[in-house]
Amino acid sequence: MSDKKVNIPVALAFVGLMFFSLGFALGINSFLIPVLKGALEVSSSTSYLLIAATFVPFLIFGYPASMLISKIGYKGTMAVSYMLFALAFGGYILSAHENSLGLFLLASFISGTANTVLQAAVNPYITILGPIESAARRTSIMGICNKLAWPVAPLFLAFVINKAVGDTQLADLDKPFWIIIAVFVILGIISLLAPLPEVKAVGEDEAEARDCPYAASKNSVWQFPHLILGCLALFVYVGAETVSLSTLVDYANDCGLPNADSYAWIPSVGMVIGYICGIVFIPKYLKQSTALVICSRIAILGSILVPCVPAGISIWCIGLLALGCSLMWPAVWPLAMTDLGRFTKAGGGLLTAAMAGGAVVPYLFGLLKDSVGMQNAYWICLPCFLIILLFGTRWYKIRK
Repeated sequence: MSDKKVNIPVALAFVGLMFFSLGFALGINSFLIPVLKGALEVSSSTSYLLIAATFVPFLIFGYPASMLISKIGYKGTMAVSYMLFALAFGGYILSAHENSLGLFLLASFISGTANTVLQAAVNPYITILGPIESAARRTSIMGICNKLAWPVAPLFLAFVINKAVGDTQLADLDKPFWIIIAVFVILGIISLLAPLPEVKAVGEDEAEARDCPYAASKNSVWQFPHLILGCLALFVYVGAETVSLSTLVDYANDCGLPNADSYAWIPSVGMVIGYICGIVFIPKYLKQSTALVICSRIAILGSILVPCVPAGISIWCIGLLALGCSLMWPAVWPLAMTDLGRFTKAGGGLLTAAMAGGAVVPYLFGLLKDSVGMQNAYWICLPCFLIILLFGTRWYKIRK
């Protein structure tokens, strides 16, 4: 629980800016995938390696990032992440000049490392900033900031380049990426100066271990089954959500729809609607676990409709997928981090590492697209949401 002197609205404003920048950085992929596919003449599965390269660092650096937080604090870690982002976008510029897929993947890996470090800081921070019972509400507010940024990224690139995604060349990426570098450097400075106090969860201090007796009896973060199962749920969730948010422009191109980049807003609207419901109903009318079950069922329905209805209608059904995804992240984090006590930072690191699902599921989606077509590839989301439903109904309750 956070210190009572924390000005939560001010803290939410600064952290919300950081969540927006996270969504913006990830949203870049939805523009780059079709650009690279056309400019470098690669297959769909190869172009989706861009997303894989962005999410692999979560598995590698998720847990080490929690150790960095322990050393230099949340604010210092946030500043480090923005310097890494600036380096990554400089790499994108070099990649475009060299016309090199390998360099693009390396730049995406660095961007993913920056994303990992920032996610490892902001997600636990917002979870323990106030009472754990209302964590999903705070995270829903952050989710709005994050998901509104996903469509802003391709729209920003299209605006600055002044070309449709199908007409964009690699050489056109210089100007917008230099702007992004400057903005991220400024955000790094802001994160150091922001009035964000260091916060700790109940029982995180050794002197307060008695306040969390369940964690006090543990010797390792691996002894929390609800956390490990939460990592599995988060792994498949991030993968399915990334498919929902990052494939719209490519899907619109695949369907032959004009102005493909304009469809990027569909899943974000679904996500924002769900987040607003979370802000209004949690925890006063809905428990976090109940919200997770409802959203899982909505997403399961969407994952069946998208591949089954005609393509022109199907693209709109992805909004239903996104609506289902909306409260999964806000619910899984607090449910998985409950009763971790002094293992809170380590648990946040494991959950951050679980975001590597964003590398695996989209890549499998690209393979399916090449073999069975893009619309049928969306079937990959169904088993993901079934696992999340199990976590929301049973797994989060396990305390042994």
